[in-house]
Amino acid sequence: MREAHPKILLVGATGLVGRSVVQEAGDLSLTILARRDPGDLPDRHLLLVAPPERWADMIAAQQPEVLVSCLGTTIRTAGSQAAFRAVDHDLILSAARGARVGGAARMIVVSSVGASARSRNFYLRTKGETEEGLRALGFDRLDMIRPGLLTGRRPGPARLGEGIAIAAAPLFDALLFGSLRRYRSIPAEIVAKAILTLASRRESGSYVQENDAIRALAD
Repeated sequence: MREAHPKILLVGATGLVGRSVVQEAGDLSLTILARRDPGDLPDRHLLLVAPPERWADMIAAQQPEVLVSCLGTTIRTAGSQAAFRAVDHDLILSAARGARVGGAARMIVVSSVGASARSRNFYLRTKGETEEGLRALGFDRLDMIRPGLLTGRRPGPARLGEGIAIAAAPLFDALLFGSLRRYRSIPAEIVAKAILTLASRRESGSYVQENDAIRALAD
C-alpha cells in the first residue's frame, strides 16, 4: 500500500526556491502561506494570504506535518540589517513555533552554505543563529538546506551582481574541489527536488544538507 503524502505547509513560495518547489511538486498538494498571491498556482494547492504577524497562528491552525521554509531576502532588498533579520531570523522562527504548536514534527529550511552563529559575516551569522533557534524548538526531524549560489530565473528585478556571479559560476565551480565543493552553485530546481524528497523522510535527527547531498537527494 502506497504511503500517503504528508501534509506540507510552504512559506516563501514567491522566491526562487519556493517557486521551484511548487513547480516540482507534481500531483502533491501543498498548503501555501504567503503575504501576497504568488499567482499561477495549480488548483490542487491551498493558498492562504495574510500579513506575517498572523502567520504563526495560521500555521498552528493548519496543523501541518511538515513545515517547509524557503523564506529569504538580501540586506540590499530588505533595506537594512534589521529588516533582513526580521525575515531571515524572526519570521522563520515565528513560523516554526506556529508549526510546533500545531503539532508539526518535521521542518525543512533553506539556509546558506557557510551558515554559522559564530561567523563574523552578518549574513552568515544570522543564518546560523536561525538554525540554532530551530534546533532548540525540538522538531523530531530538522533538515537545514545549505546551498551555494542559487541559479535559475529569479522573480522580480534583476540583481546585477548576482547576474555576474551566475554567469561566472561554471568557471568558479570547476575550481572548487574537496571540502570546497559545497560552495559550488546549484540550480533552484535541484534544491526544490531535494526538499520534496526530504518531506517524506521520517528518520529522527538534525541534518545539514550541502551541495553533494542536495544533488543526491534530488536524484
